[in-house]
Amino acid sequence: MSEIEEIRAQLRDQKHEHLLRYWPDLNNEEKKQLLEQLKSIDIDKINDLFRRAESSYKETQRTYFDDQMKPLDPSHYESEENSTDDTLDKYRNLGLEEIAAGHVAVLLMAGGQGTRLGVSYPKGMYNVGLPSGKTLFQIQAERIRRLQTLAKGKTGKSGKIPWYIMTSGPTNEATEKFLQQHNYFGLEKSDVVLFKQGLLPCFDFEGRAFLDGKASIARAPDGNGGIYRALAQNKILEDMQRRGVKYVHVHSVDNILVKVADPVFVGYCKSKDADCAAKVVQKTNPDEAVGVVCFVDGQVRVVEYSEITQSTASLTDKNGRLVFNAGNICNHLFTVDFLKEVADKYEDKLKLHVAKKKIPYLDDEGNLVKPAQVSGVKIEKFVFDVFQFSQKFVAWEVPRNSEFSAMKNSDKDKKDCPSTAKSDLLALHKKYIEKAGGVVRCDEVEISPLLSYEGENLEQVRGKVFDKPIILAPDEELTCP
Repeated sequence: MSEIEEIRAQLRDQKHEHLLRYWPDLNNEEKKQLLEQLKSIDIDKINDLFRRAESSYKETQRTYFDDQMKPLDPSHYESEENSTDDTLDKYRNLGLEEIAAGHVAVLLMAGGQGTRLGVSYPKGMYNVGLPSGKTLFQIQAERIRRLQTLAKGKTGKSGKIPWYIMTSGPTNEATEKFLQQHNYFGLEKSDVVLFKQGLLPCFDFEGRAFLDGKASIARAPDGNGGIYRALAQNKILEDMQRRGVKYVHVHSVDNILVKVADPVFVGYCKSKDADCAAKVVQKTNPDEAVGVVCFVDGQVRVVEYSEITQSTASLTDKNGRLVFNAGNICNHLFTVDFLKEVADKYEDKLKLHVAKKKIPYLDDEGNLVKPAQVSGVKIEKFVFDVFQFSQKFVAWEVPRNSEFSAMKNSDKDKKDCPSTAKSDLLALHKKYIEKAGGVVRCDEVEISPLLSYEGENLEQVRGKVFDKPIILAPDEELTCP
């Protein structure tokens, strides 16, 4: 039996033979394209995929988790602001030792386009308007370089921090070209590894996968929770093990304040022997639209704001602090052993999340329909849904103003947008300079990540007044950009 006949038999068993309806009309190149798409789908489980997604959707429509929720206890939770300087130094030194030993990698989730920001290119290429004109990719790459320098200065060893970047079909080529054009922002090419997240079929409401072309299955990226399958399929876990990596810092691309491979976070997790961890921030108010990290029936989960009643979200303790206060910011640390365990044992048990969308599709006459109303569902997985499989989970609470400023919207929304990201980063730099003894009277004073990772190495600013736009960078005098 030929390869296509084997696939046809599988599709027939799953009542999806319609995906080959136009096979006789296709040329050789189109047949090759469709065959590759079919081979990328787990055909034998395509109906099960839809049923699981449908079941998950129905559960989220009717379930509140109030009665099953408990906040994280102190054995699973510490806070930067409540830690002593000695404790922070201990964690930082532990983390720098792991970095110097080559045990720490960064995994950047960069599959998203900047559509909501008003651009058609990947979010990581976005320039928020800093005096330097640096993009998110450049800022994060330079933080990695500075951290490698700090680790060497502390230990005398030159450990590398591999930078793994998960892209998607729409962002992969543009991201790769951008990084090449900018010489990987000073990182070694061999230490920058791109790989693509997977795609899942889009379905109508009856569970039939769509075609959006005669040789094309309608598919969509499988969400940031697709990293676990992608790590295995692209042999990234093998690459990490070959390099000797033990810890992986996983974060989204759109947080301009992210401390990549934060040594304090790494050291905290190592000291607790954690296999899975999350950075969290205090919720600003009960109605803030962020998920909270907590226990649900004894397992660690992220409960979305829509899954909690107003009364539970508003509960406070004796100090007036929200009981369910650990806001999730998509900033995690995993051991490589845990990632491998998830990929091997738990990936197909991850919760499926459903979004109803206007999905273009071919009608029965082979015409492409672009519906004005929702026509079907896209299925996603979320990165945090593996918390429940952890044997030792911990959370580390960090100050929002130094670690979290997301870019989700365009500037017209005036919230979580490029303008707020820019102002939050420059406000943090002002704080660093003033702590080092300088005076800032201008809103456009920027510190290069190559000069300072988190406010260190700023002795040069003591006694100086900054009253006009300037970039502080290594090995350069203080000059206007």
